[in-house]
Amino acid sequence: MSKLKIPVTAADHSQGSADAPITLVEYGDYQCPQCGRAYPIVKRVQKHFGKRLHFIFRNFPLGEMHPEAESAAESAEFAGANNKFWEMHDTLFENQDELGLNLYLSLAAQLNLSGEALEQALENDEFTERVRADFSGGVRSGVNGTPTFFINGQRHDASFDYPDLVAAIDEALAASA
Repeated sequence: MSKLKIPVTAADHSQGSADAPITLVEYGDYQCPQCGRAYPIVKRVQKHFGKRLHFIFRNFPLGEMHPEAESAAESAEFAGANNKFWEMHDTLFENQDELGLNLYLSLAAQLNLSGEALEQALENDEFTERVRADFSGGVRSGVNGTPTFFINGQRHDASFDYPDLVAAIDEALAASA
C-alpha cells in the first residue's frame, strides 16, 4: 500500500478542520469521467462524517487522455487565488461535459472574477507550476490514475463507491481512536 509522500499543508485546498481525525486526499482530473462519478460520492462522504473529516483536493490532470484537464485545473487555481477554489472546483465537475475556455470564462463571470485576468493567467501559464507540483507529488505517492484517494496518508486501493469509502474511513477512525 502506497503512502502519501507530500504532507498536507495550509497551502492545500481543503474543506473541514485540519484537526479532524480523518484526512481524505483526492488526486483528481476535472475531465476524468471516474472523477466526475466520484465527485457526488465525496460530497456524500463529507456530509456523512461532518467535522470528523478534512478533505483535500490535489490536481492530477492526465493531459494525454484529457486535453482540457490542465486548463481546467489552472482555472480552478486561478479561482483559488481569488478565494473561490471550491466554487470553481464544484462547477467544473458539474459541467464536465462542457470543459473549455468558454465555460471557464462563464464560470469566472458567475463567481465575479475577471474573465480577462483568467485568460491572461491561462496564456501566461501563471498556475501551471502549482498544478504540476500537485501532479509530481501524486507521482511520488504512487498515483497512476484518477481518482486516487488517501485516507490518513494511506492509499485507498479499494473502490471509491460510497459504501467502500465509508467503510475504509470508519476503519481508519477505529484505528485512530
